[in-house]
Amino acid sequence: MSSINRRQFGLNTLGALGALSTLAAAPAFAQQGRVLRIGHQKGLLSLLKGRGTLEQRLAPLGVKVTWTEFTAGPVQLEALNVGSIDFGDVGEAPPIFAQAAGAPLAYVAATPPRPASEAVLVPKDSAIKTVADLKGKKVAFNKGSNVHYFLVKLLEKHGLKYADVQPIFLPPADARAAFEKGSVDAWVIWDPFLAAAEHSLGARVLADAKGVVNNRSYYFSSLPYARQNPDVTKVLIEELSKLDAWGTANRDALAAEFAPLWGLPKPAVDIAVQRSVYGTGPITPAILQEQQAIADTFFDLKLIPKKIRLLDAAVGAL
Repeated sequence: MSSINRRQFGLNTLGALGALSTLAAAPAFAQQGRVLRIGHQKGLLSLLKGRGTLEQRLAPLGVKVTWTEFTAGPVQLEALNVGSIDFGDVGEAPPIFAQAAGAPLAYVAATPPRPASEAVLVPKDSAIKTVADLKGKKVAFNKGSNVHYFLVKLLEKHGLKYADVQPIFLPPADARAAFEKGSVDAWVIWDPFLAAAEHSLGARVLADAKGVVNNRSYYFSSLPYARQNPDVTKVLIEELSKLDAWGTANRDALAAEFAPLWGLPKPAVDIAVQRSVYGTGPITPAILQEQQAIADTFFDLKLIPKKIRLLDAAVGAL
């Protein structure tokens, strides 16, 4: 499940990593056995932590589990880059910037597509009725995020160029404030911010990502850790898959757990949970091709400094 901050993107991913030096001092392996250091946001991994089932599964393997909570994907990937975590969850965009910055990133699992979980919103009384009506309008979104890519592809699909709109780069909280004030004409955003705006503001979905982009989330590790500890990764993915299956069958209970975690009213969380698709599957060549297309688009937009090869972040033969 995507967390509130999962796809928030800060260009500081390419910047200094010194703030994480304390975490980086933690060894990857304890003297008595192995350690799995998980970085998590307010999402499915947080629920897994609360259940304690992962620790039970890994204890016979001599693996100790530690948990560190992060506010956003880029910071989580900075922690990976300096060697302070071994595993985490993230959206589409941050790992592209991390790989461009030289992080030893490995994609180890992916969710199914969730195109209904990101959309272009307009005020309920807006005169904007079609995507073509966005021409010349002020559109708020998080620069370099998954919705940045979604907007580019949505405009292309409807015969517009990226240059046809006025991009207003704002993180979700600031974008919502601008949207409420009417200082932007549209807002491109993901769940649960999307669901919260629909619920509390009556915002209208102009277009979601169905038929445009897939919108997946990813579980990542470092290449060295993933190659040296395939048994640990296998157990982790199995436990996440069990949680996915439970969430699919118990959406009301899942929303009840997410509501306090996200600090949102349950009716808003219900909207996000009901339209999400849960599951954890392997990384395939087709999935890496999806990420490659995003990376190439970000290079063309001059958001990353060099072309990257997604196959370099694959573990083993695909």
